[in-house]
Amino acid sequence: MVNQALRASTVSRMTAETTISVALTVDGTGQSDVETGIGFYDHMWAAFAKHGRFDLTIRAAGDLQVDAHHTMEDVALAVGQAFDEALGDRAGIVRMGDALVPLDEALVQAVIDISGRPFAAVNLAFTGERIGEAPTEMVAHILRSFATTAQITLHVRMLAGANDHHVAEATMKALGRALDAATTLDSRIAGSVPSTKGTLTT
Repeated sequence: MVNQALRASTVSRMTAETTISVALTVDGTGQSDVETGIGFYDHMWAAFAKHGRFDLTIRAAGDLQVDAHHTMEDVALAVGQAFDEALGDRAGIVRMGDALVPLDEALVQAVIDISGRPFAAVNLAFTGERIGEAPTEMVAHILRSFATTAQITLHVRMLAGANDHHVAEATMKALGRALDAATTLDSRIAGSVPSTKGTLTT
C-alpha cells in the first residue's frame, strides 16, 4: 500500500522461507522498530533509519534454524521495494546523493543514483565471519538486494577499517545519509523528473 502524498509505503513479502512486513516513511524523523530475529541486523537497519531520517518498521520471521541468509536477504528486498513504491515517479527529487561516514577507525563512502537501473558495486573487507549472529558476507549481499528492488545505482567502498562492527555500522549510516540526500525534494524542479529521458522508473 502506498501513500504518495506522504511518500510512505507498506510492503508484505511471504515465501516458504520468510514472512516479512515493512512500513516506511521517507520523510520521517529516524524512528525505527525492527525485529528480524538477528540482533546485529536489527541494529544495522536502526542505524540506517536514524541517520537517513526515515521512519521504518520491520517484522521478519524466517528460517533461522537453517541460517540467517534468507531472512537478511528478504528483509533487504522488502525495504528496497518499499522505497521504490514510496518514491513513485521520482518527480522533484535531487536524485543523486553521497555520504562519507566515519566510525572510530572505520571510514565508509556510499554514493547513490536513484536511476531506475539496479546496480551495486560494493567494496568492503571484514576480518571475521560473523558480527553477532549476522554473517559478514551478507553485508554486501543485502546492499545488492536492496539496490535491486529499490531500483537504484549504489556504490559502497571502505576507505579504512579494522573492526567489523564499525565497518558494517558505518556502511548502513552512509547508506541512510546518501539516500536521504538523493530522495530530498528540490523545490526548483517541483513536479519534474530529473532525467533527460523523462523517466526514472523504466
